Amino acid sequence: MLSAESFWTSSLRAAPEGERVTRILAAAITAVEPGAAVGRFVQRDGEMLTISGRAYDFQLFRRVVLLGIGKASIAMSTTLAGILGARLESGLVITKHVSAIHHSPLTILIGGHPVPDERSLEAGQKTIELVSSLGPDDLLICLISGGGSALVTAPVDGVSLADIQVLTSALLASGARIDEINTLRRRLDQVKGGGIVKMASGATIVSLILSDVVGSALEAIASGPTAPDPATRADALSILAKYECTAYGKNTLLENRIPISILHSLRTSPETPKLGDPIFEKVQNVIVGSNLLAAQAALTQAEAEGFQPYLLRNDLQGEARATAFELATFLRHARLTGDPLPAPACIVAGGETTVTLKGNGKGGRNTELALAAVSELADFPGVMLVTLATDGEDGPTDSAGAVVTGNTYRRARSLGLDPVEYLERNDSYSFFSVLDDLLKPGPTGTNVNDLVFLFIF
Repeated sequence: MLSAESFWTSSLRAAPEGERVTRILAAAITAVEPGAAVGRFVQRDGEMLTISGRAYDFQLFRRVVLLGIGKASIAMSTTLAGILGARLESGLVITKHVSAIHHSPLTILIGGHPVPDERSLEAGQKTIELVSSLGPDDLLICLISGGGSALVTAPVDGVSLADIQVLTSALLASGARIDEINTLRRRLDQVKGGGIVKMASGATIVSLILSDVVGSALEAIASGPTAPDPATRADALSILAKYECTAYGKNTLLENRIPISILHSLRTSPETPKLGDPIFEKVQNVIVGSNLLAAQAALTQAEAEGFQPYLLRNDLQGEARATAFELATFLRHARLTGDPLPAPACIVAGGETTVTLKGNGKGGRNTELALAAVSELADFPGVMLVTLATDGEDGPTDSAGAVVTGNTYRRARSLGLDPVEYLERNDSYSFFSVLDDLLKPGPTGTNVNDLVFLFIF
């Protein structure tokens, strides 16, 4: 469990309310600790296992097997293995970071993220081997969390790992939403889009899912390995036609910059399994944690710390810069008018924004959002904006987000930093690093999207 002290930054140390703010941030992460989330939904009484109200009798199964996929899979698997005890025959866990785990039936693999790599390919092959060994008398319990789409990859015939890497990188750079990226992934991968169910030969499957997507759509979390896919071939192709990517100094339609093998597969591959397909009759999918849960826990802690709590929304999407403008405008209005509530107040929003890359700087969507808010909050007293990636990793960095106050702009200019210039080259990490206002709690072991905290003092 993260301590409040792991969230300290320069601005939080300087603020009289800093300690209270850090405790609120820590409370949000603690509430979605993956092991505890699993424990709330799984109980065992002798030979009976109950998962979210549905009972499973161990005596009816030949084998019980575990498959963990995602950034939170170590903690989730550890808890479940403890509950299953000797009834667990074997398990495969694929994650991004390895921590100590003491249950010998489990094999741990590391995959690549956010772009899949050779390790992801190996993980995909091992996943196929495990699932393909199952039969109708077996019970497979999957533990699925964010990051799984990149950590495990098994491209369909005719598509290579290099092809998937090019597509993923182009989509990330173009500003495509994660649900759109995963729509394409489901059609290009044997594991995703219900692929686990297809290859499990009629095994009973239970998936415990920690949601990292807006709205917690089952098919979007780790690209829905045990869920029906509502998207069609036409939906997938329309995403490629929607976005542009920057190449050789000019913008080009995304569909003209990706490998021809990707286009051929998308146009000719069979439809993925849909809702109502008989293969899902023995499948139970259960959401055990979400962005909303983290936000609510933060607000509960905020109230205990003396703040008026308010949940603004938990469906943030779109460009980080545009979202920053909207949130900063809302924060200024709330500070001036006391609407929707008077100071001291803690207003929380959640979701996942995107960044369209135009420069070659360093950063992620959370620090980009924070950087875009610096000018909007310049010299505005009594406010603070904090962005937080709940997995502790904002894009390809060791930062989880950043802190902005009404004094951030003045501090930056005194050090020769122009927030507009840094924003234009997507260099938010470097900007906040100089100010010592990057949040660096380290990998949290969980992942339920991002949170933005708006404080009024």
